[in-house]
Amino acid sequence: MPESHASSVSKTRYALYAVGLFAFLSAAFYELFKAVEYPWNWSGVWQYRGQFGYGWLMTMGLSLVAMIVSVGFGFLLMLGRRAAWMPVRMICGGVVELVRGSPLLVQLLIGHYIIAQRLHVDNPIFTGVILLGCFEGAYLAEIFRGAVESISASQLEAARAVGFSKAQTYRFVIIPQALRRALPGTTGQLVSLIKDSSLLSVIGIEELVQKVKILNAANYTPLEGYLPLALAYIVVTLPLSHLARRLEGRYAYET
Repeated sequence: MPESHASSVSKTRYALYAVGLFAFLSAAFYELFKAVEYPWNWSGVWQYRGQFGYGWLMTMGLSLVAMIVSVGFGFLLMLGRRAAWMPVRMICGGVVELVRGSPLLVQLLIGHYIIAQRLHVDNPIFTGVILLGCFEGAYLAEIFRGAVESISASQLEAARAVGFSKAQTYRFVIIPQALRRALPGTTGQLVSLIKDSSLLSVIGIEELVQKVKILNAANYTPLEGYLPLALAYIVVTLPLSHLARRLEGRYAYET
């Protein structure tokens, strides 16, 4: 069977499985919520559709900027943990352990209401993006470090043998291979970042979760607000996971 035809059959089968799973889950949720004696009121949700859309766009914008910050911060921490100077390794390792060992909620409260106020930074969006990016970057640092350290020593010796500097070794030998190996874990962490952005409402940012809280308080409709909220996150996280799988297949190689 030609490779293109086999790929087409595989995609068709995957699409049929996805449609079947969606239909099954839809029927299951329909039967589940039909059995709940709850006075549904979707009119109030529809009145706040503009605010809901604004909150969704705010969440996506904050998540996108925080992703960039987290990748850069994680890469710097990874380099610091592999530095030749021990104090740098200890400082970067301490930062990683401290950030990973404390809840994001606590970091947001301390970072915004204590550290940012002390530095006279009165912009919750700025501090929220930086804190969220640093939190996720600490996890990415370990993912990156594991991917880099998985490169065999023989390849590093070969790079030194042909005269590569340390920067050239990272650029041409280590990073291209580590990128492939870090892709699954990185994608999972970025999906987690999008969901963790819901905690930014505690420092006064009116993102999606905060808008839903306002909607629920105005209309006394707890379920009608949170069901679209869950759907809004799924609409973003599922395509991101699918894109990651495609990239994994594209950059797959024989070890």
